[in-house]
Amino acid sequence: QVQLVESGGGLVQAGGSLRLSCTASGSTRIMGWFRQAPGKEREFVSAVFWSSGNTFYANSVKGRFTISRDNAKNTVYLQMNSLKVEDTAVYYCAAAIRGGSYYYAGQYDYWGQGTQVTVSS
Repeated sequence: QVQLVESGGGLVQAGGSLRLSCTASGSTRIMGWFRQAPGKEREFVSAVFWSSGNTFYANSVKGRFTISRDNAKNTVYLQMNSLKVEDTAVYYCAAAIRGGSYYYAGQYDYWGQGTQVTVSS
């Protein structure tokens, strides 16, 4: 069992920045971030393969968001810059213990509690 603890959400104006953190209690192969806006399905945002450090992004956040990891702290970060109103959502950290389709929510075995990100105009 892997527990994920998230932090870092909040309210920010459009164009601003936020950094999300997610600390895992055990080893995983893939760490991902997903988000869900009201009335919409959960969607992939970004992922990092823990061993290789390879990173992946949704087209909607590419160039604005950066995912990184700290091996010593077993923590993954999502630095979000140039935030837009449409980035408003609950952001979830997720962990997969097997390799595979990093963009598919069903691939992930464990989920954080979610953290609200609200971007105002």
